[in-house]
Amino acid sequence: MNLELVPMLQQIMLVLASMVLLISFILMDQVRLVAAIHTFAWQGALIAAITTIVAISEGHMHLYFSALLTFTLKALLIPWMLHRQVRKLELDHEKEALEHPVIASMIAVALVIFSYWLVLPIVQQELIFTRNVVAISLAVVLIGFLIMVVRKQAIAQVLGFMSMENGLFLAAVSATSGMPLIIELGVAFDVLVAMVLFGIFFFQIRESIESLDVDRLNHLSESEKE
Repeated sequence: MNLELVPMLQQIMLVLASMVLLISFILMDQVRLVAAIHTFAWQGALIAAITTIVAISEGHMHLYFSALLTFTLKALLIPWMLHRQVRKLELDHEKEALEHPVIASMIAVALVIFSYWLVLPIVQQELIFTRNVVAISLAVVLIGFLIMVVRKQAIAQVLGFMSMENGLFLAAVSATSGMPLIIELGVAFDVLVAMVLFGIFFFQIRESIESLDVDRLNHLSESEKE
């Protein structure tokens, strides 16, 4: 990719998008839940910054509101809600190390390569910038799904789910110059409702089995079948 042919704002967007992808790796490797929540907050802040750059480059005023909404929701409100739930559940010092961190990291790298291979046909249309952004967005989505698979704590899995949503939002904003405002408001409302439902779900699990370890739910289900 010839960076000299890419406008300055697009180069900044590529750097920020790459940082979003890097944070996905960091989020997957985080041991403490509180640190993982803070990492997710930084990812949300970067998504808001990218939305602001798109607003500046495209001149769409509604994207400034979208950037403010994204920052408020993903960098402040949702992390605050998760942090509050972690304190109530007394998981402030909870740690969960990956069983096979090297294998998980290798799979994540393979997902990034697969993402670039999947969007390779876009190069034929000379949309190199779009190709890179879409590839990064797809990689963020796939790594978010990987987090949901390799993590055992329910809250960590929710962070993986929210990271997937960040990847989808990044693709929508960067590759299509922003979604209509009404759609963004609907998505934001759905995410907020999902967080409330997740909070209720956490407390119900904790009261039932005194843990948020998903493996214990699997063992409980197996014991009931026996």
